[in-house]
Amino acid sequence: MDIQQILQTLPHRYPFVMVDRVLEIVSGERIVALKNVTINEPYFVGHFPRLPVMPGVMIIEALAQAAALLTYQTLNLQQGDGTLFYFAGIDGARFKRPVTPGDQLRLEVEMVRVMRGIGKFKARALVDGALAAEAELMCAYRNGNGKGAPEKREVE
Repeated sequence: MDIQQILQTLPHRYPFVMVDRVLEIVSGERIVALKNVTINEPYFVGHFPRLPVMPGVMIIEALAQAAALLTYQTLNLQQGDGTLFYFAGIDGARFKRPVTPGDQLRLEVEMVRVMRGIGKFKARALVDGALAAEAELMCAYRNGNGKGAPEKREVE
């Protein structure tokens, strides 16, 4: 999945699209995606100007966007149907190494389950094979009209 397909799936736009490419996606199971970290990222202006480090929350956001892509694929959803994904919880977040401009984040997300409008995922971000961050994520998906999750699209 290239950036054009990602933009057709996710509602995010610059500067908040955190997935540049999807290398592998297995519906209902896992996704492997990439985030290229460049000095042009807007958060590097202030975090930290002399030694730029990608904020941990942005790494988690990249993992959540990869989880959303996996869920869209698994539930056969389209951006145009009004479904949005929201964080519902982050557990066990750990940051193991700094992520700096020039790094390429490999986003690996495993779907644990999706039920009643909530997805649970195990996620990790790696740089050059080394663990940079990991977390368990919970994301809620809702129709943009506020009517809850799409009907008859649950995955067990």
